[in-house]
Amino acid sequence: MSPHGGGSMWAGCLVAPGVIEMAEVAAPDPADLRAGEVILAMRHGGVCGSDLPYFRAGGRPGAAGPARPGFPLHEIVGRVLVSRSGSLQPGDEVVGWAAASDGLAEQVVASDTALHPLPRPRHGGAPEAGFVVAQPLACVLYAVDQLGDLRGRSVAVLGLGPIGLLFGWELRRRGAARVVGVDPVDRRAAATDFGLDEIVVADSGTWADSLTGDRPDVVVEAVGHQAATTADAVRAVADEGTVYCFGIPLTEAYPVDVHALVRRNLRITGGMTLRRREVLGRALTLLSEFPRLAADLVTHVLPAADAQRAFDAACTPTPGQGKILVTMAG
Repeated sequence: MSPHGGGSMWAGCLVAPGVIEMAEVAAPDPADLRAGEVILAMRHGGVCGSDLPYFRAGGRPGAAGPARPGFPLHEIVGRVLVSRSGSLQPGDEVVGWAAASDGLAEQVVASDTALHPLPRPRHGGAPEAGFVVAQPLACVLYAVDQLGDLRGRSVAVLGLGPIGLLFGWELRRRGAARVVGVDPVDRRAAATDFGLDEIVVADSGTWADSLTGDRPDVVVEAVGHQAATTADAVRAVADEGTVYCFGIPLTEAYPVDVHALVRRNLRITGGMTLRRREVLGRALTLLSEFPRLAADLVTHVLPAADAQRAFDAACTPTPGQGKILVTMAG
């Protein structure tokens, strides 16, 4: 590998559904960088729930040819090697998004609008793996911003993977009066650390069917990848309530009970994270103020050579399992 980009590098290659193999591939060519882009030497990456359907499928549905090397991993911490950015220079350490979700590699291309420098000074010379948490936390911050004033309101979070746990923590920090989490995996040990008043160990449909009295004012659907959980959220939310769809959909159209939407004055919303550098900065500030947050969320850090094991574990969550990271740092 050239220290300034180009040449060859190692990368995790999705060679079949659910199968990652490490291979030597061409490194990003500095001559191909566009304005605002940088080449990063990868330090750490986080396995996200939105990566898992592509891992299981062997790539993006309908995409021609094999998945590109490094796919699918977008949560990254790295060091700038080559820059065509006016705000980032070689040597800067940053956190954010890999431009093409191809971060399981020695080097990756990213846009400066989706990166934020890590705070300085820090103890030790290398970025800490926990800084990866700034990326999913930024997504949660942006989503909760869309929900308005939550003080005194009751909220339910469907899906208590790392994203759902971060939602619970942030909803409580914003003043929600009651936060309930729902997940078929037993996450009750995490309740106190992440501000959850109650954790229901059940699938979302069973939980929605069980509601007979007070219903949550807001339901956050943090599972994604399936239509049923969105329908369950609509059934469960209180009249005049809000359903926020955070989990990434895999199909273009989801059935929605429009009768319930109109008759019960419901609001369904969602969105992708915008203003990424800004919300990454806010996330880094929170991680500095609450250093236990990343420590409580991250339960596994595996070397990149064990990426197969990292993705397999993320696909089969167990009690006590939180955020899984892969580290490329020596």
